[in-house]
Amino acid sequence: MNREELIQKWLDHDLNAQELEAFKQLEDYAALSKLDTNIKHFKAPEYNTSENLEQVLSTITSDKQKTKNWLPTAIKIAAVFVICFSVYFYTTTLDTTINTLASQKQSVELPDASVVELNAMSTLVFNESKWSDNRQVSLEGEAYFKVAKGSRFDVKTEDGIISVLGTQFNIKQRNRYFEVICYEGKVAVTYNSNMTKLLPGDSFFVLDGKLIATDKENQTLPSWLQNQSRFKSLPYREVIAEFERQHNVTIALENIDDSQLFTGSFTHNDIEIALKSITLPLHLTYSKTDNIITLKRE
Repeated sequence: MNREELIQKWLDHDLNAQELEAFKQLEDYAALSKLDTNIKHFKAPEYNTSENLEQVLSTITSDKQKTKNWLPTAIKIAAVFVICFSVYFYTTTLDTTINTLASQKQSVELPDASVVELNAMSTLVFNESKWSDNRQVSLEGEAYFKVAKGSRFDVKTEDGIISVLGTQFNIKQRNRYFEVICYEGKVAVTYNSNMTKLLPGDSFFVLDGKLIATDKENQTLPSWLQNQSRFKSLPYREVIAEFERQHNVTIALENIDDSQLFTGSFTHNDIEIALKSITLPLHLTYSKTDNIITLKRE
């Protein structure tokens, strides 16, 4: 038996007595014996595969449970954050809209201390968060503006845009009726892409799509701020429409031409006096049923 076979059988602990004696005669027997002794004194730590597997699985389950328990909380926090941000963004960018009802007037102070007096059945819209960059309002109806000095100030209406720096003016924008009167400063009115500049006392008036020439305004304030509505050579339908807005009633006309021109005024404080003011000059009579007033020829 050669050397390699003896060593292999020695490693396998398979030597018989004769083979063991032959193994001892090998020249490296001493070194091999010493190696065998050192190996016997070396002992690897015991490793319980089943127990350690359970520990690993327990750790993984615990981590998953922690993640599972934390995830709903994180989602709730994120949801609250999104909602709060959305509410903040919505409320800080939302337009302010002010409406007046029939027979109601309202004073509105804008962010720059400009003042707007809204007449009955009118709507004013502006954005406070953007005001420092863009002084702009939208108007439907009628309003008197007292604008604080500063950057450009625009009033957008369905019929045109009115631009000023610091001034006082009145705008009336109703159905097929558009009028701007300047009381102080300078006003620029853009209508159908054309600009007209108004000085104190000047008016810009469009009725039924036609530009109407007007006399110089000699009042310092619009009459409606003094609870009166004044008319000069205006169709009677405009008088009736304003009366309905100021007194919150409905007026029916019987055999009356509403295109006839009317010059006069009526008060906002007393409906009986107001009715006489719009009927007597035209020789009309009136009757009332609930909230409906019927006008007739005498």
